[in-house]
Amino acid sequence: MSAFSRRYVAFIDAINYRIGRFIMYGIFLMVGILLWSSISKTFFLPSLWTLEMAQFAMVAYYILGGPYAIQLGSNVRMDLFYHTWSLRRKAWFDAFTIFLLIFYLGVLLYGGLGSTAYSLGYWGDDPFVFFGGLLTGEESVGRLERSPTAWRPYLWPIKVVLCFGFFLMLLQSFSEFLKDVARLRGDDLGGYLTDEEPA
Repeated sequence: MSAFSRRYVAFIDAINYRIGRFIMYGIFLMVGILLWSSISKTFFLPSLWTLEMAQFAMVAYYILGGPYAIQLGSNVRMDLFYHTWSLRRKAWFDAFTIFLLIFYLGVLLYGGLGSTAYSLGYWGDDPFVFFGGLLTGEESVGRLERSPTAWRPYLWPIKVVLCFGFFLMLLQSFSEFLKDVARLRGDDLGGYLTDEEPA
């Protein structure tokens, strides 16, 4: 494989590995929020923010952990036949099916960008025009979308996290595709993780 492919795989795998290892501690944030929710409901006045904040923390945990799960191969698979196949056959199958994942993530990212633009007050049809306009100063942030609950948080921060997570998963999917192609050619790009225990 080319030097660019090797550098791409090493760089993307390293980024997603570090983000995944950091974000896995988000479970403690969710536990803390839900613990405070239980305490405040039992002994004090119930907090308005706990349920939605726990949902936002769960979304960030799940979405930002997704690229790491793809990298580890720990995503859910219908493993009826796959586990008995040779590594070469698995690589062929993965190299083909990764395009379905890339298409799906592309649709999610496009929808997420549109939803993020809407949450920033853009009412048009093309989110790329809006974000490009924000960079050039031709567009400005409008009326910010808020949740219709009693707490009424702004929604753009969690939508930005969603888009960032989709983007990282897309990059990781390309990395996995390059690794599969390398396996088919008899090469091993390896990536950040090998078959050994992660460092």
